[in-house]
Amino acid sequence: MKNIGALMKQAQEMQQKMGEVQERLAKIEVDGSSGAGMVSVTLSGKSDMRRIKIDPALLKPDEAEVLEDLIVAATNDARARLETKTQEEMSKVTGGLNLPPGMKLPF
Repeated sequence: MKNIGALMKQAQEMQQKMGEVQERLAKIEVDGSSGAGMVSVTLSGKSDMRRIKIDPALLKPDEAEVLEDLIVAATNDARARLETKTQEEMSKVTGGLNLPPGMKLPF
């Protein structure tokens, strides 16, 4: 039964560390871009869009569809970067623990 106590203590420590990582991640901002930097999007650690920058050359009525596509691509790029950053931070807490596919922390 001694091992269960140690295991519970480790779980509590990991939970505390996870909370700390989540707080740090909430404060970060990640940039994504598309169109060779003509559109850039900044997301918070919680995936909220904070800023968008658009090159004025794209602000033409006949470029609307291109601009829409570039905004989507920049947002997706920022989300991918955020996911990578989140995984990096979480792996620091889990010590590189390989979780089964689809299983994410916190539970």
